[in-house]
Amino acid sequence: MAEKKNKILVVDDEKEIRDILTLLLGGEGYQVVTASDGHQALECADNSFDLFILDVNMPGMSGFSLGAKLREFSFAPMIFLTAYAGESDKAMGFAAGADDYITKPFSNAELLMRVKALLRRSQQYHPQTVEPSSSVMTLGDLTLDPDSQTVSRNGEVIVLTHTEYCILELFLSHRKKIFSIENIYHSIWNDNVVGDSTVMVHIKNLRKKLGDSTKNPKYIKTAWGKGYYVD
Repeated sequence: MAEKKNKILVVDDEKEIRDILTLLLGGEGYQVVTASDGHQALECADNSFDLFILDVNMPGMSGFSLGAKLREFSFAPMIFLTAYAGESDKAMGFAAGADDYITKPFSNAELLMRVKALLRRSQQYHPQTVEPSSSVMTLGDLTLDPDSQTVSRNGEVIVLTHTEYCILELFLSHRKKIFSIENIYHSIWNDNVVGDSTVMVHIKNLRKKLGDSTKNPKYIKTAWGKGYYVD
């Protein structure tokens, strides 16, 4: 039986970009579906997709708005493409549910690297309410179950993106170890390209979802000038 191809939805109002990504991703064996705007994307988007690549600046419905709507029913990894790389743009993207953020014009090799990394990390990520396994890790009233890939607080599941889950699991697997931004980036993205703001925005969003305080954090602590850790 042939191996199931990962299915990717590419949404961009520029036909040239859609064509490039179709050839690039198709050449790697992925099944590619394209849409020219957010409304068209919502008509074909469902849980059969393994990854979404969304342009941010589209007429009618922005990539941010589309991403938020997709997150209402899908936990598949999400990459935003944009011509802008400002901190506020990244914050909005990650808040909308993005796992990664790539600036146009992008390197084909870098995009493929990030697609492969996200798909690899997401293979067993299925947020749902399940009975905890024997390998659970706890942090105060938080429970992380590696078997079901879930995080909960007092029995209530906290929905995280793949990247947020992986960062929290990394911390809990190495208690008291201080992870620099470079350490986190290499561990989660599995490459040496350091994205300081990317990591910091993910930490900020993760803390927000956990109900953690930035000034006096209960879960993820800051070692000033060094990095982050958990007790």
